[in-house]
Amino acid sequence: MFTAQQIALLINAKIEGDASITIASFGKIEEAQNGQLSFFANPKYEDYLYTTKASIIIINNNFILKQPIDATLLRVEDAYSAFATLLGKYQEMQTQQLKGIQQPSYIATTATIEENVFVAAFAYIGENVIIGNNVKIFAGAFIGDNVHIQDNTILHAGVKIYADCKIGKNVIIHAGTIIGSDGFGFAPQQDGTYKKIPQIGNVVVEDFVEIGANTTIDRATIGSTIIRAGAKLDNLIQVAHNVDVGNNTVIAAQAGISGSTKIGKNAMIGGQAGIVGHITIADGSKINAQSGVSKSMTEPNKAVTGSPAYDYTSALRSQAAARKLPELEKRVKELEKMIQQLLSVEK
Repeated sequence: MFTAQQIALLINAKIEGDASITIASFGKIEEAQNGQLSFFANPKYEDYLYTTKASIIIINNNFILKQPIDATLLRVEDAYSAFATLLGKYQEMQTQQLKGIQQPSYIATTATIEENVFVAAFAYIGENVIIGNNVKIFAGAFIGDNVHIQDNTILHAGVKIYADCKIGKNVIIHAGTIIGSDGFGFAPQQDGTYKKIPQIGNVVVEDFVEIGANTTIDRATIGSTIIRAGAKLDNLIQVAHNVDVGNNTVIAAQAGISGSTKIGKNAMIGGQAGIVGHITIADGSKINAQSGVSKSMTEPNKAVTGSPAYDYTSALRSQAAARKLPELEKRVKELEKMIQQLLSVEK
């Protein structure tokens, strides 16, 4: 149980209402009940603000109520961000309680395990692995030889990290993700077969990265595939060998990035987007869902859409024009008919 006063301290909020009221869980504003905390940030949900049974609501400082409500309000600069912070604290409290090594699990004698580490049953930790403080490794995870995992990182169930990869601090990798599988490298032979090119590099995941479930990040042929600090990758993404994903870039589900492509910082890549290899994506680029990017984007903060992808605004204009084609065809035929009539009169 937490009081409004305690929660306000965590998110630096101003209290409107009963500071001693308590909550035990969270709820969506349209469904929350007494004893639950919710938040209001999207204007589309304003009607629920006045009917919800939530005991505490996190709300923006500048929002003006149209009618009184019973809930205690916690006023903050950004309700959505504050709610995310609060959920993070709650989750952290739950995972901090996990410590120790469950059995059966395998830990090589040459591995180094620091303090307050949790290793769940059926995990495998290979030779010369270094596990930092407060790392949580859940059931069925595989950590190959010479892997380094820094403090406060969480590996969920079934994560596989191949040999020699490096994982930074405060990283979260969700279930089923594979880090360091071989890059897709094959040399065509004269007889029509393909000769495998050994992939001897690794993957480097820097600090504060989050990677969704069942994503695959291939090891470099030589050197490193790099996911830089603050990047966020959704579920079911393919990142090929020697790709470099910039700081704080976000990539939505089912996107695919081909080998040796360099993506700048603060880029946004929509779901099912495809990016060819050996190109550069500038800082702040926005790639719409299902777009196919076939050449470098060198201008920062530019948005593209379509396949092949091109300027977002121009694409929308083209789509609007395409919808008018039947009407334009009709008008052209009418004009042709009028011209024929005028020519007939002149004769």
